[in-house]
Amino acid sequence: MFEFFSIKETLTTAMVLFAVIDIVGSLPVIVGLKQKFGKIESERAAIVAGALMLAFLFIGNKILKFIGVDVYSFAIAGALVIFIIALEMILGIEIHKHTEAKAASIVPIAFPLVAGAGTLTTLLSLRANYHDINIISAILLNTLFVYLVLKSANWLERILGPTTLQILQKVFGIVLLAIAIKLFTANFAQLFSTYVKF
Repeated sequence: MFEFFSIKETLTTAMVLFAVIDIVGSLPVIVGLKQKFGKIESERAAIVAGALMLAFLFIGNKILKFIGVDVYSFAIAGALVIFIIALEMILGIEIHKHTEAKAASIVPIAFPLVAGAGTLTTLLSLRANYHDINIISAILLNTLFVYLVLKSANWLERILGPTTLQILQKVFGIVLLAIAIKLFTANFAQLFSTYVKF
């Protein structure tokens, strides 16, 4: 597995996950939860989110086989989900409605804020194009980053300010949109070549 390790692939997959998770863009939500519940269990939330992402990376394919869906079709569906997330980030609209928070550690931070449907779908989309070791490295990097952001949420919000947060959200939205289109075209080509023989 380690012979496939690539810094370039790790950074690419880490950037994709970073954009999908959008923990920086979620700072106002995190700060609001901290004010509401008094304390956020940063370590617990980060560990659970990382574990969920790693688990889905490895058992996601088994689940797909069980329900009779191939990885390319799922990756295309994932690309569409990423596309919608990117539109939300760029246009400042809400397509997916978030449920009300009930706690401030595993729910809603670990799931669905960090390891939500978009993130889990993205992992399988990435697995269709990148080696596992690089995706695992990207998950670990993002888990560490999530922990650091949760630990210093109030400080980051004061330093960055609402305007900078909005700009960051737009920039990562555009990056995410380009990645979604790339994933869609690559997996559509694979799916087309699998089912259409000349």
